[in-house]
Amino acid sequence: MRILAIRGENLASLAAPFEIDLAAEPLAGSGLFAITGETGAGKSTILDALCLALYGEYPRVSVGRRENAPDPSGEAISIHDGRAILRRGAGGGYAEVDFVGQDGERYRVRWEANRARGASKWAASERAARIVSP
Repeated sequence: MRILAIRGENLASLAAPFEIDLAAEPLAGSGLFAITGETGAGKSTILDALCLALYGEYPRVSVGRRENAPDPSGEAISIHDGRAILRRGAGGGYAEVDFVGQDGERYRVRWEANRARGASKWAASERAARIVSP
């Protein structure tokens, strides 16, 4: 698998939509690069977005912990639920990854969670994968 792009919005410290295009210069030709920045800048959130899009969960939270994260709706969300990474009070968010699979096809996977229209309760989070034409 070769990662081509990582996108997201309203994930942890990254409120605005973001895109990291690994298929474009200067990253495409670098071979090896570092993710650096100040504390809270979103370095780990980029990796969380990658995992969330591909697997529907992110490993930053400890597997053994059984805690809930508070939500403005009054609903208690398990820290293992992908929605727990969304910015507090956000109406929704997503993580999306483009990659080339071992079969040579380009794929786009997306995890998304939104509040139910006109309500404070969460609609079901969704994960989808599809082949993307070049």
